[in-house]
Amino acid sequence: MKLAIVFIATLALALAAPAEEKDAQVLKYDSDVAADGYSFQYETSNGIKHQEKSELKKFDEDVSALVVRGSFSFVGADGVTYTVNYVADENGFQPEAAHLPKA
Repeated sequence: MKLAIVFIATLALALAAPAEEKDAQVLKYDSDVAADGYSFQYETSNGIKHQEKSELKKFDEDVSALVVRGSFSFVGADGVTYTVNYVADENGFQPEAAHLPKA
């Protein structure tokens, strides 16, 4: 049931998007996957950019996890470009951006 609600809400947002959003084209896409991490980046014609890179970090002799660093940006309804930089590691997801509230 929850999945159906999320799907319907996502579909409604996509259909309500301005024409330039629905018609956005992928301008750039790169991806690399390895045993010890991955990286990707993409850019679209409507101003969205996202890049992310991970690496395998060993925390203990038998405990390893991916540490992820990245950023994304988008143009808001107000015409301003918003950028979020983030790290996801043993301390959780840590976003930083001028427009986000500080703890």
